[in-house]
Amino acid sequence: MDIIISINKPKDITSQEAVTEVKRILKVKRAGHTGTLDPMATGLLIICINSATRLASYFSGLDKEYKAVMKLGETTDTQDACGNIMEKCDEIMVDHTLIEDTLKSFKGKILQQPPMFSALKHKGKSLYKYARQGIEIERKHREIVIHNIELINIDFPYVTFKTQCSKGTYIRTLCHDIGQKLRVGAHLSGLVRTAIGPFSIRDSLTFAELMSVSEGGQTDKGIYTMDEALSWLPEFKIQESLLSSVIHGNPIKLNNLKLIDNIKTAAGIKIKSPEGDLLAIGSYSTVKNEIKMDVVFS
Repeated sequence: MDIIISINKPKDITSQEAVTEVKRILKVKRAGHTGTLDPMATGLLIICINSATRLASYFSGLDKEYKAVMKLGETTDTQDACGNIMEKCDEIMVDHTLIEDTLKSFKGKILQQPPMFSALKHKGKSLYKYARQGIEIERKHREIVIHNIELINIDFPYVTFKTQCSKGTYIRTLCHDIGQKLRVGAHLSGLVRTAIGPFSIRDSLTFAELMSVSEGGQTDKGIYTMDEALSWLPEFKIQESLLSSVIHGNPIKLNNLKLIDNIKTAAGIKIKSPEGDLLAIGSYSTVKNEIKMDVVFS
């Protein structure tokens, strides 16, 4: 059972607790998620099972889509509703146009400072552990990309918006920064992850649905082979004579063979047998003009 599952994570459990529940339901020993979703958030969580855990990095780098609810007028130490209120603005003197324009101003490449209450490490220790001790660690701003940000609804003091963003974006920090620019303060009140790359929450499974499948029920969503889950990667079929070499992790020497550009620039290449079986994930080396094996499946 080397598969990838898209789960609709419920509120108030950690991503690791969701992984544990999937392992319990499917009775498997190896599983891991491809990108943390905070306990207060719900929505899409991709979980890899058994050998598919070796592919986690290919999913973690994908763009994400979120539906967020931001509360204006309050900043918190965690930048979300779980934290302590640090500042409060009694008069929220902003209108629809100003909010919409401010949201749009964050579109594109921006710098974002990771929050103290995060799992990022400093000297081997998670930042949130320092934060709980009242210790502030200097954090470098990181470049992220907000591909799109769209206002959905305003019900003061709450603002609902949708955004598509790059890997590493903290939506609660985005809310905090929007609040700072509006000069009223803000924090994240609610969050749903609605998409990860080509994966949509519409095609995800609840724990109850996964349990039904494990007991023999049928589903046409949420469960993928490794090949299906990596649908966006280009593929390279090898000749029978190269099977043993690839299985042993040796690179494919291309010599005078020309590759199409999307294979040369892809984050990964699905290496397949003449029959179409997935053998490995490789990457192109410009210097040596070869495809090296990054992940090999026996």
